[in-house]
Amino acid sequence: MCQLFGMSSNAPATVNFSFTGFSARGGRTGEHADGWGIAFHDASGCRLFVDEGSACDSPLAEFLRRHPFKSRSVMAHIRKATQGGVTLTNCHPFQREWLGQHWVFCHNGDLKGFEPSLRGLYQPVGTTDSERAFCWMLQELRDWFPAHPGAPLPGWAELAPALAELSAHIAQHGSFNYLLSNADALYAHCSTELSWLQRRPPFSTVRLVDCDMSLDLSQTNALEDCMAIIATRPLTDEAAWTAFTPGELKVFASGEEVWARTTAPAAARDVDTRIAWAPRWSVPASALQMAV
Repeated sequence: MCQLFGMSSNAPATVNFSFTGFSARGGRTGEHADGWGIAFHDASGCRLFVDEGSACDSPLAEFLRRHPFKSRSVMAHIRKATQGGVTLTNCHPFQREWLGQHWVFCHNGDLKGFEPSLRGLYQPVGTTDSERAFCWMLQELRDWFPAHPGAPLPGWAELAPALAELSAHIAQHGSFNYLLSNADALYAHCSTELSWLQRRPPFSTVRLVDCDMSLDLSQTNALEDCMAIIATRPLTDEAAWTAFTPGELKVFASGEEVWARTTAPAAARDVDTRIAWAPRWSVPASALQMAV
């Protein structure tokens, strides 16, 4: 299958050290050679790079390793295809707009028989189960949290429980490890395999698992820096790596774990029935009055 990498930080940071080890798994130390991609969120938008070649020898990946971008939220993906051909349109992360924000998503797993009814705005461009799942999740979130002029946007505290329910529904179709971000928060769901760690002072020297490379983090980070690193498998020799529980959704914001819940895959049931009892976003009366 594929592998995932994500970073949430309280200040703009580079990930070229971690990305060097991660991209080596894309054809050199791992068999994930069917494309790769990486997304960097910043205050003005999202930079997204994808390539259908292997990450270990991609000129674009080499450029990013040598010319890193600073970001507070990053996610990357290396692909071993299970559904869909080896094409640019099937490379993760995928990106869509919702509530005026750039949402990006990448998935590791294999979903069998997941053919949701997709309508309206969110339609897949490629042929992967991953992009179908992403489109369906945004479609359902858009229904759960309808936009109203003047109303506040839902934050991670409102979105996380809804995402936990949606994830449990999709996970009944197979393995559904994913990362999802809108820059404000990074959502990480584990179905089979995902680990994370937090880095904060005092920083130490760490070594990559996949490359003969080490880095003294105290030389590249300030005393107030804090970041969370998420990966399918640990990227470094740090003992702090902690495995997710299968079925667990965690939310990271500014380098901190701010929410977590473990939910078993939902029993098979009609999607429209599930939506009927799902909690909805309550809109303040003042906002509705403003919209009149």
